Amino acid sequence: MNTPPLLIAGSGKLARELLAGLAPDARPWRDRTDAVRAVVHAGSGRELPEILRFCRERALPLIELSTGTGIADLADGVPVVVCANANLLMLKFMAMLARCGPWFRGEPMRLTESHQAGKTSVPGTAVALAASLGLSPEAIVSVRDPAQQSGGLGIPATDLGRHAFHRIEIGEGDCRLRLETLVTGGAPYAEGVRRIVGAALAHPLEPRCHDVVEFIDKGWL
Repeated sequence: MNTPPLLIAGSGKLARELLAGLAPDARPWRDRTDAVRAVVHAGSGRELPEILRFCRERALPLIELSTGTGIADLADGVPVVVCANANLLMLKFMAMLARCGPWFRGEPMRLTESHQAGKTSVPGTAVALAASLGLSPEAIVSVRDPAQQSGGLGIPATDLGRHAFHRIEIGEGDCRLRLETLVTGGAPYAEGVRRIVGAALAHPLEPRCHDVVEFIDKGWL
């Protein structure tokens, strides 16, 4: 018996990587049928009302990978898993910082993020990290210049076209902490989405927005 596919909504790089990485169990939103097990949104948000209606009518979970879509105001009656990141190792790091970040409030801090030059959307992971540290989104230093990424941040030239880098610096003078993360390529996201969908289907979810960090806290991921 064939397993119903996932639907991937979006036309950008992440959506294309998910379609390739989750094949043959994924198909694009435009090719939807009634036999679907979940929907993954990685688009601009233009199609969200239609996607939510589709999920509501079929009692399907929606995995929301995009930022700034206002999903919390639209998700009435649909279990939505909001993911600032779909890389499980990064998610666990973010969960750790959400718990421990308040310990460092009041200390001098700097948060730097870097992505490929073509990224224009909100850096959702950096925004989530900033919130855990008590920083405003405006305090985030965003780097998109390849020369600065390679020379100043040490990102390998081979990864400039697809990477996600975050550096947190706390303290100054004789005592300083530095935490860094680097994700290259798209493979970690596909496997992460596969496991997030599996967790969403294995556990009954209330029809509301759920932060994916809840899944980590509950031991589902």
